[in-house]
Amino acid sequence: MMQPGDYGAPGSLQRVLSDVAAERAAQDAMWGLQEHPDGTGPAYAPEADLAKQAVTDAATEGLLTWRHILYEEVLEAFAEDDPNRLRAELIQVAAVAVKWVQNLDRRAQSLDESETVTPP
Repeated sequence: MMQPGDYGAPGSLQRVLSDVAAERAAQDAMWGLQEHPDGTGPAYAPEADLAKQAVTDAATEGLLTWRHILYEEVLEAFAEDDPNRLRAELIQVAAVAVKWVQNLDRRAQSLDESETVTPP
């Protein structure tokens, strides 16, 4: 059954989020609790603006890629110093990364299905 966020592949969101949760658990097991400064702020705004323009240009030219989209979201997060806005931007980064993984999985599923179909 298709759930909201499944991006055209039933159960895909839950699978990706489960994989992310497993990776987070592995990181905790390896590194333990980590506390670092954010290292973000307005100094990165010019880079974020360039990434936004690259997305616009690539979309206009019909050449938009997941790399463009994720890179823009990451640089927008880098440009934030307000914790609430930074959190919102990081959620967008995570959401785009999840959607990209879902797209990879959907493409792999499509390839698997096309390989199992025999011509009449």
